[in-house]
Amino acid sequence: MASTVTTPRVAVVTGTAHGIGAAIVSALDAEGIEVHGIDKDTVDVTDTAAVTDFFTGLGEVDILVNNAGGVVGQSYRPIEDITGAQWSAIVDANLTSTFLCTRAVVPGMKKQGWGRIVNISSGAGRSVSLTGIQAYASAKAGQIGFTRQMAHELGQFGITVNCIAPGFVLSNPTTVQQWEGYGEQGQAALVDNIAMRRLGAPEDIAHGVRFFVSEQSSWITGQTISIDGGHALF
Repeated sequence: MASTVTTPRVAVVTGTAHGIGAAIVSALDAEGIEVHGIDKDTVDVTDTAAVTDFFTGLGEVDILVNNAGGVVGQSYRPIEDITGAQWSAIVDANLTSTFLCTRAVVPGMKKQGWGRIVNISSGAGRSVSLTGIQAYASAKAGQIGFTRQMAHELGQFGITVNCIAPGFVLSNPTTVQQWEGYGEQGQAALVDNIAMRRLGAPEDIAHGVRFFVSEQSSWITGQTISIDGGHALF
C-alpha cells in the first residue's frame, strides 16, 4: 500500500565522515528525507549512554542505516597474537553499534507501525576478509545474522530489516591504503575477479540503500544483497 506520509521521513545514518556513509546521506537527502548523519566524532555508537542520549534527544526515527564500522586501524595478525581488546574493538564498532542503534529506534518504529533498517555489512561477512582480520569477518557475518533475526522479530510491526554486503569500494583512507598495498599486479587480479571489471563507488552502495528504504521494497525483509559488481556470485 502506498505511503500516506505528508511530512518528511526522518533518517539516521551512522559512519558518515566519508565514503559510503556520506553517499548514503546524499542519496536519502535527494529523496526529501530529513537525514541526520553521525560519526565517531559526534556520537560514539559503541557506547550505550551516548547512543541513548542521542536518540532520546532526536525523537522518533523512521529510517536507520547502520553503516559505522571498519577495522579501527588494525591490520592482519595471526589469531594467536590477537588480544581480547583488539577483538572487542572491531566487534563493538561493527556489530555492537548495530545492536545499540537498532534497539534505540525500534520503540518509535513500532509505535507508528512503519520502519526501515538497513545494515551495511561486507563481502567479508559472506566469505572471507581480504585483509585477513578475523574479528572483522566475524562481526560482518554477525550483522547478517542480526538482520535475519530482527526481520523475523519486527516484521509484524511494519518494520523491514535488510542488509547490504559491499564489495571492494575505495571509500576511506583504510581501503585506499589497502588498494595501494596490493601493487599493480594485485590490483589487476582483484579487478579481474569482478564480473563488471571495476571497483565499486560509494554511490553504488547508496543506490541499494535508497531501494531498501523505499515503498517499493515494502515486502522485502531479512535479505542480504551483495553489491559487488559480481565478485561473489551466489
